[in-house]
Parts: sequence; structure tokens; C-alpha cells
Amino acid sequence: MRICRKLSVICPVYNERQYIIKCVESILAQDFPKDKLEVLFVDGMSSDETRQIISSYVDKYSFIRMLDNPKRIVPCAMNIGIMEAKGDVIIRLDAHAIYPTNYFSVLVDTLYELGADNVGAICRTLPAYQNSKCKAIAIAMSSAFGVGNSYFRIGTDKVMQVDTVPFGCYRKKVFEEIGMYDVELVRNQDDELNARLIKHGGKIYLLPNLVIDYYARDTFNKTWKMFYQYGLYKPLVNKKLGTPATLRQFVPLLFVLGAFVGAGMSFIYTWFIYIYCFVWILYVLIGLFVGIKVHKEKHDWNMIFILPVVFGIIHFAYGIGYLYGIYKVIFYKSFNVTSSR
Repeated sequence: MRICRKLSVICPVYNERQYIIKCVESILAQDFPKDKLEVLFVDGMSSDETRQIISSYVDKYSFIRMLDNPKRIVPCAMNIGIMEAKGDVIIRLDAHAIYPTNYFSVLVDTLYELGADNVGAICRTLPAYQNSKCKAIAIAMSSAFGVGNSYFRIGTDKVMQVDTVPFGCYRKKVFEEIGMYDVELVRNQDDELNARLIKHGGKIYLLPNLVIDYYARDTFNKTWKMFYQYGLYKPLVNKKLGTPATLRQFVPLLFVLGAFVGAGMSFIYTWFIYIYCFVWILYVLIGLFVGIKVHKEKHDWNMIFILPVVFGIIHFAYGIGYLYGIYKVIFYKSFNVTSSR
């Protein structure tokens, strides 16, 4: 039941040499009619070979174009793409991902069948490289202990209405009705847009049988930076919306506050140190338990020791970022940066 006249696919990119070829090839393999398709790569002035690689595809395929994004951040890229888009349906892609051959067609069909304003798929997180560290990062980002009840990460067995989806498929009129991407948000721009959409009566659905393969960050430092930024921009999102988008966002914040306040309380009240140590021991044991479970499945002893570390990175980075974000909001500090990578 494909009734859109034209589909516009927008993919922000910046220094994606490692991933861009697999991403583009998965786009070319789509079963969606190419005469109804345009693909817009919006490049943040990449300094690696990303631009040259995309240009080689532009030369071969008339439905692929590359646009410049001098400001480099994702919301600016999306707004540039939306303004250039000729389609009545828009899909937002990420260059870190590989898409199944029916991705575009299923999203577009389901968008109309459900009468939805945005639909998205499950995100299956893959390791950037086949080593224990990268595998642990990918597993932690797909674990309920790592990311809570974020269904597009941990999965679901039914079509469900949700608060956000990754790399969504929107009716273009959504952006005419509720506005474009917020350029102040280096991270969480999709969450804010989707929360704004719901606030205006829109409906967002997650599709369980459509799965994206997404490559996680390949180092602890990059993982820390990503989740720190997720936490940092959440208070700004909440301020813009006038309400928290989800309750799960507060868990890492409470975790970090508990760690700091608990340490202080232990110095003031000697008996409190037993409660404090118990909570930390419980946290580490849960991480070890997950690591042991993964070891039994993957036959990798390193998981027992690396996974608890990755969980700590995710939770502390997000929580500390959130605290700093609250400080910035309260004291009207600028959130401006030049890049999201």
C-alpha cells in the first residue's frame, strides 16, 4: 500500500570513512522504486575520505546527492536536508548503520497503514571490531541494565506505540506543523523532536520485525563522550518541552548523585558506610552476573571483567553529563559546540 509520491532519505555524515560504504551499499540494495527515491547525504565538511566516497556514488546514481553542512552538527544537517527534500515522506538515516533491503518500503507502507506520524525499527547494536572491548560496548548498549527500557535497543515482540525511535520515517508535513530540528541540541535532537510531535498529538510506532544493524563506538573514550552528551543535553530538552520526555532518563542521574552523596554521608555517619558499600557491591555483582551470562553465550572470559566497566562508563558519563546540563540550564550557560563527534 505504498502511496507516497516520492521518498526523501536524509543521512547526516561527518568523517564516516569506516562505515559509509556499507551504509550506501545497503541503501542501493533497497527494494523501494528508485524513480520514487532521492538520497541526500549532508556532509559536515569531512576531513577524511567520506566526501570522495560519496562523490563516487553521486557520479553513478542520479538519485543520490551530497549537500554541505558547514556547522557540522546533526540537527543542522537534517534541516538542510528537509529544506532540500522533494518527498512527501522523509526517512532519517545514520551512516553507522546497515539497513535491511525492505527497510524503506516497510517503513513507508507501515507509516500509512497505521496512520502514524513516525515509525521506526529495532536497533541491533554490533561491535565496531571483533575484539572483546568492542563486543562489550555493543552488548552493554543492548542490555536492559545498560540502557533501561529503551525498547528500540533491547527489542520487543509486538508493534507498540513509543516515545521515540531511531532513524525515523516521518510524513514531511510533520515538520511543517511542529517545526524543524532544534539546532541547539547536538545530542537528543530526535528525542526532542519526537516528544514535540507527541505533544502535538502525533503517534510514533516501533516495528519489531524490522531490524537495523548499528555499529557502536569502538573505544571507551568515544562511548563516554557519546553518553556524556546524551546526559548533558537532556535538561535542555526538558526545559524546551516544559516536562521530562521519559522517566528512565533520571536513573543515571540518581545513580551518580547517590554515589557522591553516599560517599559524603559515609564520612558523617559511620553506620552509613555499610549501606553505601552494600549498594556498590550489588551494582558490581549485577555487572559481573551479566558478564558471566555473556561469557557462557560468547565463550569469552574477558566479558566478565570488561562489561562491568562499560556499564560504569555508560551510567557515570550520562549522570555526570546530566548534572552539568542542569548547571548550564540553571545558570543560562551556553550549550554551543561545533561538532557531535
